[in-house]
Amino acid sequence: MNIQHIDTRHGTANQANFSNGNCQPYTGVPFGMNYFAPQTTDQKGSWWFHPDDHTFQGYRLTHQPSPWMGDFSYFVFTPINGLLPENTLFHAQSSYRPEESTFCPTHLTINQLRDGIRSTLIPSMYGGVLTIDYYKNESGLLLSFPGKHQLVLKDPYTIEGQVTHFAGAEDPDFTFYFVLHFEQPIQSKELSQLAADDAGSIPIYFGDVKKQVIRFGTSFISSEQALFNLEQELHQTPDDYLLNSSQQWQNYFDRIKVEHHDPQQLRTFYHNLYRVFLFPQTFYEIDSTGQKIHYDTTSRSVKPGVLYTNNGFWDTYKTVYPLYSLIAVEKYEEMLEGFLNSYRETGFLPKWLSPDERGLMPGTLIDAVIADASVKGIRKDLMAEFLKAMKKGATIQSEKQNYGRQGTTDYLKYGYVPNTYHESINHTLDYAYSDFCISQVATGLNEAATAQHYQKQSFNYQNVFDPETGFMRSKDPEGRFRTPFSSTRWGQDYAEGSAWQSSFAVYHDFAGLINAHGGPDQFEEKLIELCNQAPTFEVGGYGFEIHEMSEMAAIEFGQVAISNQPSFHYPYLFSYIGKPEMAQPLIKQLLTQTFDDTPTGYPGDEDNGSMAGWYIFNSLGFYPVTPGTGEYVIGMPLIDKAVLTLSNGEHLTIETSPNHPQQQFIHEITRNETSYRKLFFTHEDLLTGGTIAYQLGIVPNPTKHDAEDFPFSLTK
Repeated sequence: MNIQHIDTRHGTANQANFSNGNCQPYTGVPFGMNYFAPQTTDQKGSWWFHPDDHTFQGYRLTHQPSPWMGDFSYFVFTPINGLLPENTLFHAQSSYRPEESTFCPTHLTINQLRDGIRSTLIPSMYGGVLTIDYYKNESGLLLSFPGKHQLVLKDPYTIEGQVTHFAGAEDPDFTFYFVLHFEQPIQSKELSQLAADDAGSIPIYFGDVKKQVIRFGTSFISSEQALFNLEQELHQTPDDYLLNSSQQWQNYFDRIKVEHHDPQQLRTFYHNLYRVFLFPQTFYEIDSTGQKIHYDTTSRSVKPGVLYTNNGFWDTYKTVYPLYSLIAVEKYEEMLEGFLNSYRETGFLPKWLSPDERGLMPGTLIDAVIADASVKGIRKDLMAEFLKAMKKGATIQSEKQNYGRQGTTDYLKYGYVPNTYHESINHTLDYAYSDFCISQVATGLNEAATAQHYQKQSFNYQNVFDPETGFMRSKDPEGRFRTPFSSTRWGQDYAEGSAWQSSFAVYHDFAGLINAHGGPDQFEEKLIELCNQAPTFEVGGYGFEIHEMSEMAAIEFGQVAISNQPSFHYPYLFSYIGKPEMAQPLIKQLLTQTFDDTPTGYPGDEDNGSMAGWYIFNSLGFYPVTPGTGEYVIGMPLIDKAVLTLSNGEHLTIETSPNHPQQQFIHEITRNETSYRKLFFTHEDLLTGGTIAYQLGIVPNPTKHDAEDFPFSLTK
């Protein structure tokens, strides 16, 4: 699909108490340092855009990865005509027609009805160009800042600026720099130097001009670096900017070419593919000698090397990085280098970067990103240092709460995180899986003793399993389960869910979990109960209804809360008892009933490409249930045909036939024209390219499977 056909408003119709994606309509280059989007209101905090609003306040330069994280280092450009009664966004805003506007990954175009202004913003990695067509006198631009800022008029064509606005950064003076270059000279002589410690708006006027072209460069390093970034593009026309942006996007889009008989399904696939290449964002720049450099907020100095930001590993490890391992391994390699730089500068591997460590969500699930790279042979040169970093996180409690594991000492003492810690069940299960990931990296480095130690420790999930109820339940330091217990009670011991959403996160040992339930028959009964009940919940430890509860209740899929990451693998649990046919209609219904290509196109928070990646994998017919094993469990394809250009240059062709709504089951799979019986594909096998053909049917075709057909589990 041509990148120009993507509408970035996918998943943007949201509010604080209900999410249809919680996306913003980002325009930028893939993994851009900055993104841009129209701001339609400044009265709703992080929800500053809504697709149904007809008010345009300006183009927001933003670094917001999620409304729950908030923005940093942002400001707003607003084209204006004439003197304003007050220099505020309220007095500058204009009506616009969303249906007549361009919302595209490569550029934005807005017609401001109030003054007849038409403008187009085209981004680059470190800057961009804004062209404005005016139809009245006193043409101008309003710059609006959220906090401490400064502007300096260098000459009639150039403004240098900076904004100091952070969200929990280690450096309280963390500053973003920018340089604006105007083709038509500035008439506002009073702008020689303006600085303010508070939020405010500053108008810039150009006199009676009909067209203004503003090129800009930005930097997290210095004004000099921002100017250097601008100078690399000053010779470019707006058409050059657009061509460069389009080529970068098309490069990624062409790596998966999909066919589907339903145009909406095709659009939905590619809208999701766009989301996968937004985060993490580039946080390094290229200096005048060609070296990659970045600003380290910990030491408050400029350091060599790459860095990435705006990424929560609790969400993204499941889908984003496994997808990169197939089609964008060169980016994966560089990102790993950046994550290692984060460790070198802070002493701990990152958990939630924005712009630096925010410490949110349970676990240290970058461990899975590292282990998945290790077993796939990606950046072997970094694995020894990564293992050292992983072991530090698993054994040393940081003095700062936002770094590393929480309750590390108690986890090692008791074999579980006691319920004196918030969300202790998720911490315990995530640490057990991370311990498995450590053992996988150690195995790759031939460190047998370390591998054996952490593999043994990865069975700690058993310490919080209650065989009487069949759920993971929290314990106090004396080993007593918390009472009373309710399986639908959210919060307290569970992160963004109840026991139903938090008791199956044993990615490395589902066979062991099945045994704990009493065997395959009992586990099957549990899964049926999981799916075939009402999506009820108790607000529990939260004390009020959070948006994830509302989103689960809004769809009739039982306790399979596909609206949030902990449930992403639930349909695939049937494969571990040899009954994938029980999940195939469920997967197809989730894909077609809870996703589409509209502003309400997601069942919950999209979260930095994680939900988009889930959709992409499931549309192709397989899913990486356990990163760190190099396996993809077979599901139920949605597409008619897909051709993947893999990172090694091979081509993998996936075909599905017949493919109509009534075909709810896989009848047979062939791999390179040979019948395929296993319940999973290996990464090594997929990288050889060739063909996967799914023959679908209208009734299930149950098959008896041998032991070697089942996906990975530690317990044999």
